[in-house]
Amino acid sequence: MSRLDELIAELCPDGVEYVRLAECCDIEDNKRKPVKSSLRIPGDTPYYGANNIQDYVEGYTHYGQYVLIAEDGSASLENYSVQYVDGFFWANNHVHVIKGRKDLDTKFLYYYLTSFNFIPFLTGGTRAKLNKGNMEEIPIPIPPLPVQQEIVRILDNFTELTAELTAELTARRKQYEYYRDLLLTFGDEVEWKTLGEIGKLIRGSGLLKSDFVEEGFPCIHYGQIHTYYGTSATETISFVSVDKSKKLKKAKKGDVLIAGVSENVEDVCKPLAWLGGDICISGDMFAFRHNQNTKYITYLLQTTDFSRYKEKFAHGAKVTRLRQDKLLAYKIPVPPLEEQEHIVAILDRFDALCNDLTSGIPAEIEARQKQYEYYRDKLLSFKEVTA
Repeated sequence: MSRLDELIAELCPDGVEYVRLAECCDIEDNKRKPVKSSLRIPGDTPYYGANNIQDYVEGYTHYGQYVLIAEDGSASLENYSVQYVDGFFWANNHVHVIKGRKDLDTKFLYYYLTSFNFIPFLTGGTRAKLNKGNMEEIPIPIPPLPVQQEIVRILDNFTELTAELTAELTARRKQYEYYRDLLLTFGDEVEWKTLGEIGKLIRGSGLLKSDFVEEGFPCIHYGQIHTYYGTSATETISFVSVDKSKKLKKAKKGDVLIAGVSENVEDVCKPLAWLGGDICISGDMFAFRHNQNTKYITYLLQTTDFSRYKEKFAHGAKVTRLRQDKLLAYKIPVPPLEEQEHIVAILDRFDALCNDLTSGIPAEIEARQKQYEYYRDKLLSFKEVTA
């Protein structure tokens, strides 16, 4: 029997009492103060909005341990925005500011609310809102403080482990980018050619939303290149009819798929090594057909050097578009294919460690997150005591 099981058996064997949030929490919405971005004085205090920190300002509205619940504007209704704050902070009027009273640990309250279904308590249509009156009616379990504190300790450990893995992933990605750029740096010992000298760009065909069907011939479009962004992809989630596919431009196995348009410069020219069969491509995408190693070209188009080059020719106000002539003028080192394969093998291992959702650190983080959510929901499910 775990320490938590022992505490529950000893202190609340028949269940716990649920009370209205208004009866167990202090609500400090009256201290909130929205400030337009142009009027904020820069400082060290986090300025909180509905979903996260919006800015850092001088001064504060609150100090201590609090839970911030989105009043409106939550990024998700199913996973409603709940934040925990400890220290000085500034709250705008898009969050409710609450804390537990003497019999309710505020961190326990936070963990409980992250697993709570807020939807029945929301009002409004397109912009759902949790008004104060409805929030006050939310039922909160009040197990004895030792039980609350043990649950907080367990969930804090899960959270800390995930934070450590996330920090390690950030470090590994920086390390990966450094070695990627280093491995792809050459001098006069190899031949240099423009992309136009080793291949050609094939622009996809214009498609409408109505052209996509549930089943048919595989097709990949601009949005999906971001879903699959990395070194390779061998599957698709979109289709067009077989008859439609006969009229469309296609990428072939070994092409590098390139995004031709985006709302920001960074996403233009994002490359994807296509290792599947023939696939239709939309008008916002290009297939680069070449005579080199596909993944080698893909890695080159992810380097810091290419990012700097891209910023000089990508153009557009609201939407940034690829200039084909400038892309094809980009010069790359072309070592022998055997050396390209060796470089790709090294970078593939780095890429899997940093980006693969089925292996490496991202997969471990996802597994830990699922484990955390499972135990959080299990730990915070209490039998209600009956009179």
